[in-house]
Amino acid sequence: MAQPWRSAGPIHPIETDQGETNPAIRGVWQSRGYGRLLRIDEAGVAKFEIGETCYRPPISGEALSAMDSVSYRYFRILPGGDSAIFQLLRGDTNVVFDRLDTLPEGCTEDPVATPPAVADAFLDAFDRHYAFFDRRLPDHSTRAARVRAAIRPDMSQAELWDALAGYMQSLSDSHTKLIGTVGGERRRVQDGQGTTLPRMRAANGGETAWLVGLIDTTMQKLGDSAHHTGNDRIVWGLIDGRIGYIQVFQMGGFTDRQDFGSEAWAAAEIEEFDRIMDEAMITFADAEVESVILDLSNNRGGWDKIAKAIPARFTDEPYVGFTTVTRGSGLSPFPHMIEPASGPRFSGPVYLLTSDVTVSGGELATLALRQNPRVVHAGGVTRGSFSTPLAKRLPNGWLLELSNEVFAAPDGSVYEESGIAPQVPLAVYPADAPVEGHWRAVETLVTMIDTH
Repeated sequence: MAQPWRSAGPIHPIETDQGETNPAIRGVWQSRGYGRLLRIDEAGVAKFEIGETCYRPPISGEALSAMDSVSYRYFRILPGGDSAIFQLLRGDTNVVFDRLDTLPEGCTEDPVATPPAVADAFLDAFDRHYAFFDRRLPDHSTRAARVRAAIRPDMSQAELWDALAGYMQSLSDSHTKLIGTVGGERRRVQDGQGTTLPRMRAANGGETAWLVGLIDTTMQKLGDSAHHTGNDRIVWGLIDGRIGYIQVFQMGGFTDRQDFGSEAWAAAEIEEFDRIMDEAMITFADAEVESVILDLSNNRGGWDKIAKAIPARFTDEPYVGFTTVTRGSGLSPFPHMIEPASGPRFSGPVYLLTSDVTVSGGELATLALRQNPRVVHAGGVTRGSFSTPLAKRLPNGWLLELSNEVFAAPDGSVYEESGIAPQVPLAVYPADAPVEGHWRAVETLVTMIDTH
C-alpha cells in the first residue's frame, strides 16, 4: 500500500504570517478518507464537507471543540504536484489530498439545513468514516434505521437532536460526540467515560474535589521534593529520596497560551515540557534513583507529540511506538517513531500506572511505553479511545466528532474499545477510597521495586 510520506517534498506553511496563501498550493483539493475538500485561493482557505453531498458549513466564528478550532497549516507536495500531504501541525497526521480541476458540481456555500438534510449528513459521515463498528455494536445500518424512523421534515430542532443522540446511544466512544445549541442551550452527547469519572462527577464535591484531594495527597507524600508545575498539568518528585515519580495529567496545556494549534503555541508547549522533564531527570540522576514511577492514571490525553515525547525520555534507542491508518485513505499504516530525547533521559526500570481514566494521548503513550522492555505496566485497563477525533460540521452548524483513525501496536494489535490491560492489575481509584486508593497503588509499586 501507499507510503507517500517517504517521497513528499519539504514542509511549507499554507499561509504566510501576512495571511497570504502559498501560490504552489492554491486550487481545489479533496482528501482521502476524511471527507474534506479545500478551496485555496488568494483570499485564504475555505473548507467544505464532502460525501453524499458537498457543502461549506455555516461559520459561526465560535469553535465548539479543540479539534473544531484548528485548520490545516502545512503541506508537502508529492511527486508530480497532483497530490499533497496536509498537516495541522508539523509532524502531525499525514492527510493526503488530491488536486481537482474545479470545485465539484453541486458543492454549495448555502447548505440545506432541514431535519432530513442534517440527518442525512450525520448518517453519511458515520457510514463513510467511523472505523469501529466491528468493536462497538450494533452496526451502522441498525443505528441508522433507528434515526430514519424518527426523522420528519417538520420536526423541531430538539426532536432532531434527540433522534441523532439516539444513534450514539451505547456507542461507548469518548472521542465520538455531538455538540450544538438547541433553543439557546448548549448541548453535548458523549458516551464512553469509563467507570471512575462518572462516579466521581456524581460524588459529593464532584470531580474537582477529587482531583484536589489527589494532588494534595501526592504533594504531601513527595514532601520537600514535590513540584506541581506545567500549568498544574504535571506533578513530580522523589519518593523516600530514592524513587523518581512523575504524574502527567494532560498531554499539553503546560502554558497559558490561547492560540491553540499555532506554531507559536506548539513551540511554547514543547519548550515548557522539555524544561520540566530536564529538571526532573537531572534531579533523578543526582539522587541516583534506580527506578521511576510514571503515573498516567489520570491522564486525559491531548497532543500526540507530547504522548511520544514522554516515552522518548525512557529509551536510548529509536523504536516504533505505534502505527496509524485512516479508514478509507488507501494508505499503509504510518509508523510513529519514538526517538530518544535530546535532553537527559532515564535508562533504568520504569513502572507505568494507568486506570480507566487514562485515555487518548495517555493511551498512545502507554502503547509506546509497552514496546520498551524496561517498562512494567501496572494499574487498571485504559479507556479504549485512541483515535484523534474527526471534526465535521453538519449543515445546521452542529458539530459531529467521530473516530476514523485506527491506532495499533507495531504487531498490529488494536486496543480500541477493549483498552490496554496492565501486566500487574492494581485498583487505582476504588469506589470506597478514590483518593487514598491511588497512593496505596503507588506504594504497592514501591514495594515491587524494593523486592526486585
